[in-house]
Amino acid sequence: MPNRDRELSEPIKVAQVAPSIFPVPPLNHGGTERVIHDLSVGLRDLGCEVTLFAPSDSACPVPRIGSLPSLQFLEKKYGSVPPSLPSVLETVRMEEVRGLLATFDVVHFHGEFFHAVTLGENRRRSLTTIHWRVDELDRELFFSAFQDLPVAAISKSQEAALPVANRAGVVLHGVDPARFEPNLAPEPYLAFIGRMTDQKRPDVAIRVAQAAGRPIRLAGTIDVGNPLYFDTYVRPHLSADAAYVGPVDDAAKNDLLRGASALLFPIDWPEPFGLVMIEAMACGTPVIAWNRGSVPEVVEHGVTGFIVETEAEAISALSRIDELDRSVIRARFEARFTADRMAQDYLDIYRRLLQR
Repeated sequence: MPNRDRELSEPIKVAQVAPSIFPVPPLNHGGTERVIHDLSVGLRDLGCEVTLFAPSDSACPVPRIGSLPSLQFLEKKYGSVPPSLPSVLETVRMEEVRGLLATFDVVHFHGEFFHAVTLGENRRRSLTTIHWRVDELDRELFFSAFQDLPVAAISKSQEAALPVANRAGVVLHGVDPARFEPNLAPEPYLAFIGRMTDQKRPDVAIRVAQAAGRPIRLAGTIDVGNPLYFDTYVRPHLSADAAYVGPVDDAAKNDLLRGASALLFPIDWPEPFGLVMIEAMACGTPVIAWNRGSVPEVVEHGVTGFIVETEAEAISALSRIDELDRSVIRARFEARFTADRMAQDYLDIYRRLLQR
């Protein structure tokens, strides 16, 4: 990477390096890839020279490098694939990055682990965003070996689990407001969007909706890491009033969220951010979220939704959702969670890295 001092007015040459699982932007899946797409476009609009390293089936409208398609594409084409294929895709991606490191001022990685070795002495002019929890043993061992790797947290909750030496700042996610249309006259149903897993607890969402006497529509993919969860804990409770609609693309997600009276977010893990919460707010839809991880940083209690501890509190909160002004919820989203704001926050971190 260039070692010369840069004037802040000069365009920054930045690479965004995506994982290899889904294209950018994703189809029916992948909050990480959606964030990378919006960030790349936002940085381009701020005057950065952006290059995206991503699967070849990506469609993000910035210069892209990637010789191989996504794992999702390959699984759809070939059916069963070797279990080592994700490592192969990641290795090829790192080789593509390594060959061009000297042409960028900052390289921003959204995957994990392999890139730290690829960067070598260039780690201090890189940035890593981890879109997952960072409080488990694998990350602990990783960070202990790479104390010079700058990491941007996606919430203060996530940052608290990062070693101080790695902390480069906190950037809350943002999304493009144009993708979501607010609606001031919702239908009675509730919405749930997320992986069908015990971390997201769609079964709790169904119970709460039933107890509150409201229909619910659930969307999301069945978790490949826990495929039996859906059949065991969700499918037996589906009915005309608790409908599973499967994975949703951008248009279907917008329709589902804007029509809902509220989004239920009954997480049972230290959620590092929770993109669907701000997508609901972009539609003016209030969020009923359990007090875990980043939730208190995203939901403004009594303004954009309610933060609860139990199912009983969630049921009580649903009786109060008409007290919340959906136009105010949209306005709070526009003030706090746009892609433009996210891009500017990351640009500020890039500049600090270059000055250092």
